[in-house]
Amino acid sequence: MKFTFKTEIIPIIIILISVILSGYFYSVFPDQVPIHWNFQGEVDNWGSKFMGAFLMPLMAIGMYLLFLILPLIDPKKDKYKQFNKVYLLFRNLIILMLFAIYIISSLNALGYKIRVEVWIPFLIGILFIVMGNYFGKIKPNWFMGIRTPWTLSSDEVWLKTHRLGGKLFMALGFLLIISPSLPHQSLLFTLIIPIMIVVMVPVIYSYILFKNK
Repeated sequence: MKFTFKTEIIPIIIILISVILSGYFYSVFPDQVPIHWNFQGEVDNWGSKFMGAFLMPLMAIGMYLLFLILPLIDPKKDKYKQFNKVYLLFRNLIILMLFAIYIISSLNALGYKIRVEVWIPFLIGILFIVMGNYFGKIKPNWFMGIRTPWTLSSDEVWLKTHRLGGKLFMALGFLLIISPSLPHQSLLFTLIIPIMIVVMVPVIYSYILFKNK
């Protein structure tokens, strides 16, 4: 893979903005800030202002470095050039998502009433839909995608499994977007079970495909 100014400018700008904002937020945050909310949008965990100001930027930096390192240490490193654009798109979307969550949580810490229970599922849902749309373009590798013994043993099984997985990811994304309007009492059926389906079905499907080759 080739990392150039053109490929790196977007994540670097996002990270620089978050680092600059972290200094500002640290100077204005109260001693304790909300760091987690439940499905009703109620704060259920608090942290220090240091954690609130710097945790997300540090996570973004770590994620950026991780995406730089993975293609260098993957035994299937030659495959990355075949889905270079998708790999960088996923990286940029994840870093942008972290930044969006950082802004939402920080503004809430400053007293702005932003509905976390609506915006976070919406943003994650959009992420899942976009990623699911590109799942079929991911080539076999050891770090990204649906990695089972059977997908890693067959390019055909990998491709078919990721096409199915992409559709399931997109369906879960739509479900996440509308989840705030669903009854919270039925989360087991409207969210938890669908997540289990998205996780388990591609694994089982890849095994069946491999056995029937």
